[in-house]
Amino acid sequence: MNVSLILIILLVGAFVTFLSGDKLASKVSLFFGLVAMGCSIVLLTHYNAGENISVITKWITKPNVSFALKADGLSMAMLLLNTVLTVIIIFSSFGNQYKNSKSFYALVLFMSFAMAGTFLASDGLLYYIFWELALIPIYFIALVWGNGDVEERKKAVVKFFIYTLAGSLFMLVAFIYLYQQAGSFLLEDLYKLKLSETEQLWIFLAFFLAYAIKIPLIPFHTWQANVYQKSPTVGTMLLSGIMLKMGLYSVIRWQLPITSLAAAEYRYIFIGLGIAGVIYGSIVALKQNNLKKLLAYSSLAHVGLIAAGTYTLTLDGLRGAVLQMIAHGFVVVGLFFASEIIFRRYQTCSISEMGGIRAQAPRLASMFILLVLASVSLPTTFNFIGEFTVLYSLYQVNIWFAVLGGTTIILGAYYMLKMYQHAMLGETNSKGFPDVTVNEGIAMVAIIGVLFFFGMYPKPIMDLITPSLEEILTQINRIN
Repeated sequence: MNVSLILIILLVGAFVTFLSGDKLASKVSLFFGLVAMGCSIVLLTHYNAGENISVITKWITKPNVSFALKADGLSMAMLLLNTVLTVIIIFSSFGNQYKNSKSFYALVLFMSFAMAGTFLASDGLLYYIFWELALIPIYFIALVWGNGDVEERKKAVVKFFIYTLAGSLFMLVAFIYLYQQAGSFLLEDLYKLKLSETEQLWIFLAFFLAYAIKIPLIPFHTWQANVYQKSPTVGTMLLSGIMLKMGLYSVIRWQLPITSLAAAEYRYIFIGLGIAGVIYGSIVALKQNNLKKLLAYSSLAHVGLIAAGTYTLTLDGLRGAVLQMIAHGFVVVGLFFASEIIFRRYQTCSISEMGGIRAQAPRLASMFILLVLASVSLPTTFNFIGEFTVLYSLYQVNIWFAVLGGTTIILGAYYMLKMYQHAMLGETNSKGFPDVTVNEGIAMVAIIGVLFFFGMYPKPIMDLITPSLEEILTQINRIN
């Protein structure tokens, strides 16, 4: 049994969903999502049993390209994040009606396929192909099924597409240069290269541009808030919950091990950029009245801290970053889903037009506050484990990095609790607000369950990812 089975299921699922018609599309896509998630769990058991589930086979002779998928603890963790969240995202959309739903749900599965390929690929050109493929479905999801004025939406989505595509072209140039040196795109061959400091710096910057736009890090974040706001909530969940993790994962898998001399030489600068994102995102979030934009800037702050952790080049930094990637994926999907539930009732994301929801929908209010507390890293939540570990790694580099990075907790608690107060408490809005439906409740409980279970017992994930991160750190230190 090999890991390519997941890609086959998701790709076939996308085509079958499209052919199933609008009435059955949502259910068919959920079925294939569940099958992919189930197979991911089965593959994890095979991996833990010591079975080799990686794939490598010749694909193209000239240039020398292999169809190579690497299934280690790190990629398995990201694959599980992808398949589990894909199921939750599809299920959470059942309360909405989409025109041409067969295309909509087919694109969701195709995007999940491309993201899974990005997390698994261990050939540079194959990785680049999956990386670019993931951009196509989200472009159409945001453009066709997005919110607000059509012209504004087109402008935001086209800007996002051009930004990410342009950044990726620099990464492609870097891969071509590396291929000329190694004669192969295989990750293990690229790891063996002995590049000069100058070569490493240029390769590092080429990778950084692609990843900084995707994550995003300031000053490459200007596309994010508008695209998050204009996209349908399913698109926003895919972007924030999974797609931005492609950039963070790639920093650990590709950038740092190949260009570790440059990473070590300039790490203070890139840690500083991450922390600047923490402070900037938190301050801008304080001023937001639109709930989706507030959550977008909150996400910017959290991923800035994750990126800072990766550039510490320490085991605690890498491990904390991966833990926080997974935790952030679940909590941000939960928060955007809560905003979607409110939008379904009020037809607005304006916080000033909300109020008194707790009196009408106590179940939603209770689940929402749990997500808010997880977002601000309350102890016993998954986010606390990841964020504390990242801050500890920053402390090992420089105490002021930890102090400044910790502002994400302080400012985050302020704007998130302030948002909750205005939206859920206070005077009751004149519009009625039915409490959560059974489907909405199941999706919310599943997310909250993951956040609190791994917040109290993170050992399974830590045991899964640590050996892979130690190997990557050994590669980084070997060059240094």
